[in-house]
Amino acid sequence: MGEFSQYYVDFLWTLLQNIWGFISSIGLAIYKFFIQDVGAYFVQLGQSIHSFDWLGWICLILISAVNSVLVFFLVYRLVQLIRRYIVYRGKEVEKDKLQEEVARLREQCDQLVREKGQIFALKMGIDGRYEMPGEKQPALTDGSESAEETPAEGASRFTKLINLDEKYARNPQIVYMAESDMLTLEGVVKRFVNFAASQLKLYYTEDTIRIFFAGLATSKIIILEGISGTGKTSLPYAMGKFFNNDTAIISVQPSWRDRAELIGYFNEFTKKFNETDFLASLYETTLRDDPNFIVLDEMNLARIEYYFADFLSIMEMPDVTEWKIDLIPAPSPTDPKNIAYGKLLVPQNVWFVGTANNDDSTFTITDKVYDRAVAVALNEKAQFFDAPLTESYNCSYEYLQSLFDSAHQNYAISEVNEDKVKLLDGFIREKFKISFGNRIMKQLRLFVPVYMAAGGSELSGIDFIICTKILRKFNALNLPFLLKELNELSTFFDKTFGKGNMKRCIEYVKELEKMN
Repeated sequence: MGEFSQYYVDFLWTLLQNIWGFISSIGLAIYKFFIQDVGAYFVQLGQSIHSFDWLGWICLILISAVNSVLVFFLVYRLVQLIRRYIVYRGKEVEKDKLQEEVARLREQCDQLVREKGQIFALKMGIDGRYEMPGEKQPALTDGSESAEETPAEGASRFTKLINLDEKYARNPQIVYMAESDMLTLEGVVKRFVNFAASQLKLYYTEDTIRIFFAGLATSKIIILEGISGTGKTSLPYAMGKFFNNDTAIISVQPSWRDRAELIGYFNEFTKKFNETDFLASLYETTLRDDPNFIVLDEMNLARIEYYFADFLSIMEMPDVTEWKIDLIPAPSPTDPKNIAYGKLLVPQNVWFVGTANNDDSTFTITDKVYDRAVAVALNEKAQFFDAPLTESYNCSYEYLQSLFDSAHQNYAISEVNEDKVKLLDGFIREKFKISFGNRIMKQLRLFVPVYMAAGGSELSGIDFIICTKILRKFNALNLPFLLKELNELSTFFDKTFGKGNMKRCIEYVKELEKMN
């Protein structure tokens, strides 16, 4: 044992001497390189410098400068690497601390959610337990099912909609049209103008209402835009009063991001559907036979293509029986009568009217929305006029649609003007790289006949569609480089369609020229 102890002590002493020798040799090497050798370099230079000629002095200066820059660069890069490592290490430490803080906050949030659920369960008369997502609640000891899984016997998930079913079951809505109600489209327009002026003190020109009704025949989405105070919200409100069916006005909120904000969602905890006013208004239209209007007030406070995406999509389907909105995945016998297999069919007797202000507090309405809608600009109020006292109008949706269908048959766009529109399409495609497209041509053929049947001229209707559907797209072009083409377009309008017949289009082009 003594011999081993002596051996191990000698081994450790030898190891320590070797380690010290290694460290000291590194230190001596550094000392020798940076102190002795560098000093020797200068001594050697001092011994040789007296024999340099002028060319040698120049080379010495140049080499010294190059060496100084090289040394400075190496030192600078070394400092940068050290500094970068220190900063990186600091960020990694800070990131670890933030992750720990996030984990702690998540745990606190989960605890708060549990407490909120327990309080809610107590208020609802449930047994006070709350199940977090991903957790499984133990079965009740008495063998009964959880109260949150089994709603009250016979209770519906749609409280508001069931109430509407009961309301219309007691008092069905039936439209009785007298002989005096069998008006033409022009007669309907004039009657509304007089009704709004005499009963509501709201004044609109016949052309504005003519465009509105033609828009109803063209699309289920109408956009009323312009400055405040010109009657954007008042127009659909007055339409509701005119048809004896109050318009539903839904205020769009800036926080709307998806369809759940618009139509609601199914609450897995309460087993109830959170019904919005919009959903209730939409469902009520399925129980009525007259024209219905739902206003999305300030619709561009949020992005329309987000919260209204489902409606924009289904309205592109040619088969109106496929205009269905998914509400709930699994059907129930207690669901409202017009919700089939968890889906609600959007009826044809409803129009969505959006009001829009264009200012810094709103989002830009995209082409995707404009292409599917009819946009009506209300930038000035009509002048006061003395209208005869006029009563509201009893009209069913079927009768209004029959007026539209009759207009499409009797006031189709003439072949001459169809050819002119094709020439315009070719001109704009060549000069501005914008095409009319099938959707716009379809809307043109739907809008113009109804506009004519309501008392307008064919070219004025074409003028409106071209201006609102095609020229609006020019705002996305680099117009300062297209001033010559804009001037040629104004000349083309006068030459092809007749001087002054495309008034809206020419005025819009002039505005574009002034802005650029």
